[in-house]
Amino acid sequence: MMMDNKKLYVVTGVSGRTGASAANTLLNAGERVRVVVRDEEKGNAWSDRGAEISIADFNDTEAIFNALSDADGAYIVSPPQYSLDNLFEQADTIALSIANAAKKAQIPKLVVLSSIGAEQLSGTGWIGMNHSLEQHLIQTGLPVTFLRAAYFMENWAPLAKLATTQGELPSFLNPLNKKFPMIATEDIGRLAAEALCETWDGIRIIELEGPAPYSPNDVGEYLTHSYGKAIQPILIPESHWFKSMSGLGFSSPAITGFIQMTQGLNSEHVAFNKNSNIERRQGSITLDTVIKSMNL
Repeated sequence: MMMDNKKLYVVTGVSGRTGASAANTLLNAGERVRVVVRDEEKGNAWSDRGAEISIADFNDTEAIFNALSDADGAYIVSPPQYSLDNLFEQADTIALSIANAAKKAQIPKLVVLSSIGAEQLSGTGWIGMNHSLEQHLIQTGLPVTFLRAAYFMENWAPLAKLATTQGELPSFLNPLNKKFPMIATEDIGRLAAEALCETWDGIRIIELEGPAPYSPNDVGEYLTHSYGKAIQPILIPESHWFKSMSGLGFSSPAITGFIQMTQGLNSEHVAFNKNSNIERRQGSITLDTVIKSMNL
């Protein structure tokens, strides 16, 4: 009987975009993949693709340990639970659970989805959850790569959907002509898979962005071209931000965190690190391509 000498990579978050992209990239490259899902039904499609399935919840340290055991590396995505009032405390609990499981499994390397601004101690809202995850994983002593990703291009989808019906594109990002770094989630997953197949020691930080920065005005222009209807970007006044996010399934503390994060993006408190020694990688998918693929 021949032994399979291929590396085994664990991928979490496969129900989301970046995890699915990472798993697909690895499978397409012929790698062994073990996907972590919370219930068996979510794993069926991956099993059909040849992936191993591990049933685990991030709150269950022992189950995560089992998922990571005997693997050569893992891509970690810790999804925020925006509906909870204690989402920040819950994120910290999950971060500690992941760190404890990874340390117990002595997994050789981890690639972890983080965010620009994650090095900041405060004033970043939702990104504080990424900071917490980074800090817990640094303390494991394991080789870890943190992918500090720019603004997700797909974040525009709900606003773009509004724009196609009302002719105006609401924007939290301000000013409208300011170009912000953005990246497609498919690119994040692909770059995560590539990073996972690399070898490094200690802590490594890689900043991720798309092929170019984009402004809210650019989004309006691409929507205009895609749908043949004039789309005018308009600023949502800060005084209306909380109301704009209400009734969409976010808890009150989650909305406050969103506001703080967005204020940080606009003021550049949340931005790529000024340290020129930090590596930066670019995706290839343009915002125009992402907008054309949106189901609006």
